[in-house]
Amino acid sequence: MLPTQGPTPVTRFRRTRQSPAIRALVAENTLTAADLIWPVFVRDGVGVTEPVASMPGVNRLSVDRVVDAARMAADLGIPAICLFPYTDPAKKTRDCAEAWNPDNLSNQATRAIKAAVPGIAVMTDVALDPYNSDGHDGFFDNGRILNDETVAALVKQALSQAEAGADIIGPSDMMDGRIGAIRSALEGAGHKDVLLLSYAAKYASAFYGPFRDAVGASGALKGDKKTYQMDPANSDEAIRLVARDLAEGADMVMVKPGMPYLDICRRVKDAFGAPTYAYQVSGEYAMIRGAALNGWIDGERAMLESLMSFKRAGCDGILTYFAPEAARLL
Repeated sequence: MLPTQGPTPVTRFRRTRQSPAIRALVAENTLTAADLIWPVFVRDGVGVTEPVASMPGVNRLSVDRVVDAARMAADLGIPAICLFPYTDPAKKTRDCAEAWNPDNLSNQATRAIKAAVPGIAVMTDVALDPYNSDGHDGFFDNGRILNDETVAALVKQALSQAEAGADIIGPSDMMDGRIGAIRSALEGAGHKDVLLLSYAAKYASAFYGPFRDAVGASGALKGDKKTYQMDPANSDEAIRLVARDLAEGADMVMVKPGMPYLDICRRVKDAFGAPTYAYQVSGEYAMIRGAALNGWIDGERAMLESLMSFKRAGCDGILTYFAPEAARLL
């Protein structure tokens, strides 16, 4: 029960808002660079910085430039960088074998970052869509996603990432049983200290469009992902999924997208108390950036306000393309 409030002038809420110093003293949440994970797109080549048209300010980077980005992130106090590969279409196949190639772009970038910037954590993505000629996160056959066959492939992908030196592995595919299978495989291969940050509540969202452009999956995608990603109408199901993934060995869990699902973030944190993250996805980034570039909103204020909303909803951290910009301001 809330305490009884006295009448004005005994209770004046504005007293605690009167100056920056006082507002800082009573702030219920804080946002720092240590709350941020920076998603970065990797492509082949040397010395390449290639803009992503649908995400102004975001680039695909060659491995050497990704190392530079990781060094910059570490200098800004950002604790982790998350890698997403833009795979040569010639290497995309129905069997997705490039996903577990020890020398694929993700693994090359992981090794290079860990050699040059050992203090920053490297997070990787486990899903088949960057390598799949069908554009799906799993094997696609006659209009159906094959769950168990996909899980076996994801295990191979996760093991290759752990062997390359990944600190955090992020299964984003939403196949049933993949957390338990990956955890068992990592333990069996001696990678007992590798963390799993499960995309436990990942919704079939309209906000992913620019990301699919960035990794080159848009044109390849056949159909949609509604049979394995969550229905935006559902909330209780998210809690069941998080409970399952934690029981199977996830160390941390994620809600994706972010701002449209802050209610899910709060429910997850309240229900489990586990490390909880949200992904401010490409569509969320593009809306804020696009409106700012058109002069419709104050971009810096909107960015920081949006990031604070995740902390208020109970998140321990946020994956965001704004990470370097936010870290500089903070």
